[in-house]
Amino acid sequence: MREYRHPQITEVQLESVLYALSDPIRLSIVRQLAREGEASCAALENGRPKSSVSHHFRVLREAGIIKTRNDGTSRINGLRDNELAEVFPGLLPAILAVRS
Repeated sequence: MREYRHPQITEVQLESVLYALSDPIRLSIVRQLAREGEASCAALENGRPKSSVSHHFRVLREAGIIKTRNDGTSRINGLRDNELAEVFPGLLPAILAVRS
């Protein structure tokens, strides 16, 4: 399985984070990860087409919001909430606190 590129936390830009979280599907993925911790791609699909979900994971990963790692044949996703808090204190909790 291929390894994914994750931006260094110092490379993460606020505009990219806000853009990634502006999509309702991506925001729901982030909310689910915040509630449940790490989850496989399959657990986060929620009946959506695999190609669509893969796109959303890529946007979230490239924005620096999630990290994806391989675990056997599964891909496991997790929030980079502690790292994001270092560069954007309070941002993720504030966004997740807003009811959708």
